[in-house]
Amino acid sequence: MEIRQEQQADAGRNESWPYHDFWGKHGPVNLASTSSNRGWSGLSAQLCSVGKAVFPWKTPQSEIRMCVDVRGNKSFIERRAPGIESRIVVRRGTVWLSPAGLQEGSIDIAEDMSGVLHIYLPLSHFSPGNLDINIDRSVVGALGYESAFEDPLLAEIGCAVASELEAETSAGSLLIEGLASSLAARLVQKHIRHSTGQAIFPLARGALDRRRLQRVLDYIETNLEGDLTLDLMASIACLSRYHFSRAFKQAVGQPPHRYVSARRLDRAKALLTQGERSLADIALALSFSDQASFTRAFRQATGHAPGQFRQVFRS
Repeated sequence: MEIRQEQQADAGRNESWPYHDFWGKHGPVNLASTSSNRGWSGLSAQLCSVGKAVFPWKTPQSEIRMCVDVRGNKSFIERRAPGIESRIVVRRGTVWLSPAGLQEGSIDIAEDMSGVLHIYLPLSHFSPGNLDINIDRSVVGALGYESAFEDPLLAEIGCAVASELEAETSAGSLLIEGLASSLAARLVQKHIRHSTGQAIFPLARGALDRRRLQRVLDYIETNLEGDLTLDLMASIACLSRYHFSRAFKQAVGQPPHRYVSARRLDRAKALLTQGERSLADIALALSFSDQASFTRAFRQATGHAPGQFRQVFRS
């Protein structure tokens, strides 16, 4: 179910879905949502529907690809490649995993499918510093081709990515960075260790004390209308990205993306009531890709559209 040609992790972020015309030659493929215009840095993803057809299949060279059925299509799927043959009737949460490196084959889809999520995870996520584990990066090569399987945590991560694609939130990029780290950690935990026999030990890290936490909170407050990333916040706390997310949640009571989302909602209310900035300007300032996404998220959180909120406050 390959839907894009291999590319660098940060390349083409603002481009349209790569090679849509190529896939259209082999069967009906419709793109529902893509991360290409979201500015995500942790991973890239596309949510699509595909029709009954036989598609060519190729893995990226520098990324791990994961496909998740987030709808429950119950279609019969057969994948073939040299030395590989997989047949399964898929259901919601079914996962396919393909390692980095060129592999070619085909996939035969027996019935139309909607809600097929494709995730591309850069290999940089598997460094010891990112995962807080003592692991030789070379063992990532043991993450071989997998037949379709079920892993509730991977499925949950996939559904969260699909949800963010379908309904953008103000802290979506932070959420995706955290999910990318969790995805890499899960793959190492369950799909590398058992195949290699290598023990994986957590690296010792300090807690997020009050002084470092305050530095992070001050940084967030100063940059609510700017680019907030887990990497930058983790560096301020002198922790790895993966450990920072856990330590922040333990200290604050919620993960970074939820805290930032709540603070940006408060900032949005202030901007709406204290000035004449346009809704489009406020949306972009608070890291939404467009005004429509901002309106949906604001209405869901407050029960009012931004324009209505402004009018109610002033009246």
